[in-house]
Amino acid sequence: MKTFLDDNFLLNSKTAETLYHQFSKSLPIIDYHNHLIPEQIVNDTQFENISQVWLNGDHYKWRAMRANGVNEKYITGDASDKDKFLKWAETVPYTLRNPLYHWTHLELQRYFGIKDLLSPKTAEKIYEETAAKLAEPGYSVRGLLEMMNVEVVCTTDDPIDSLNFHQQFAQEQESFKMLPAFRPDKAMNSDDVEALNAYIDQVEAVTNTSIGSFSAYLDALKARHDFFAENGCSVSDHGLEQIYAEDYTDQEISAIFEKIRANQTLTHSENLKFKSAMLVQFAEWDHEKGWVQQYHLGALRNNNARMLRVNGPDTGWDSIGDFSQARALSKFLNRLDNEDRLTKTILYNLNPADNELIATMIGNFNDGSIKGKIQFGSAWWFLDQKDGMTKQLNALSNMGLLSRLVGMLTDSRSFLSFPRHEYFRRLVCDIFGEDVEKGELPNDVEWIGKIVSDISYHNAKEYFNF
Repeated sequence: MKTFLDDNFLLNSKTAETLYHQFSKSLPIIDYHNHLIPEQIVNDTQFENISQVWLNGDHYKWRAMRANGVNEKYITGDASDKDKFLKWAETVPYTLRNPLYHWTHLELQRYFGIKDLLSPKTAEKIYEETAAKLAEPGYSVRGLLEMMNVEVVCTTDDPIDSLNFHQQFAQEQESFKMLPAFRPDKAMNSDDVEALNAYIDQVEAVTNTSIGSFSAYLDALKARHDFFAENGCSVSDHGLEQIYAEDYTDQEISAIFEKIRANQTLTHSENLKFKSAMLVQFAEWDHEKGWVQQYHLGALRNNNARMLRVNGPDTGWDSIGDFSQARALSKFLNRLDNEDRLTKTILYNLNPADNELIATMIGNFNDGSIKGKIQFGSAWWFLDQKDGMTKQLNALSNMGLLSRLVGMLTDSRSFLSFPRHEYFRRLVCDIFGEDVEKGELPNDVEWIGKIVSDISYHNAKEYFNF
């Protein structure tokens, strides 16, 4: 019987152990998509306790606590940090077979050297021990990133963001880079015309322009796109239910924009056309600058209207959606490719039923110009766990080139989430190691080790060229 979370955790063969420990373990981390707060990195924030760095904003844990019958007071409410932690500790023993059980104990080990299992019996001790560690200079935000050998973090930033914290950080000589990523979801969200109109007013203020027409709106957003590029940005990101690829004319979009500025309700068709036009425009700007564009597809958000009113968005009320993806995605990518305006692209699906769909779609537009130009992004959100990652890796292996995958990302708001890269790397090594030991791959550890190290780090290093 293997010991829980030992040095060979998730590595089920000698070959897997060799691949991980010799070729993957020590490589730096390029985290090209996360939701870390730039201000905390610039200020080198020192958290007072583990709740602040571990529970605040983590809706993975919040959902588990709710399922375990924990009152909202101890989740997003006004309970003390310690009381919230104690409620999380009560929940952890009931998360067996949920990836949270692995994440929790992996993070306690990697950051704090704690091998005790978190439970009500150990909670007080662990809370005090981690608080003492977090008070040490090496446990500031930057220290936590350096501890995990992080080389690059790309935050997620709205077009109207001043990027002042990125500018400040760029002047420092740190061991890692913090770069912005352009996330224009609010700029195209015509589902809520009133909110979109208010957002356009904000774009006016930031760009010091008057936006009375669609062309003026594009000019203002293009100025922000240029501004992001001037500040080191080379990555964009979109969080969408699905790709929008309706046919439209410039005249139609201009008329739709006039309705938006007049706070008039759009028809379903007008809504889809406006979103389609915006997606094309953003993609063309990304191509013009040689950026990498990312599309996170398939989340059904804000399902619980009552709790949305209480807590707001991004608090744990989202789930997997079953949106139709293939035809619109093909049409969108084909339009860009046909006009030679398709830049490097990463597609992420939230519904595992779309694994093979995405794995085959990328092959339609990998044109030989760039290694792995169109990527099937690593398992995302509800899928970034052992089963979800394995299925994504196998789908890509069967229908594309796993060897060109640009690796893992945290997609997290927590500075303690970086062991997810280790988790991913261990699974990659285990998959290759199993195939070698079954005789399904040659016993060429040097070559397979190179492939593993490429997936772990080198592919991303070359692809993003930060």
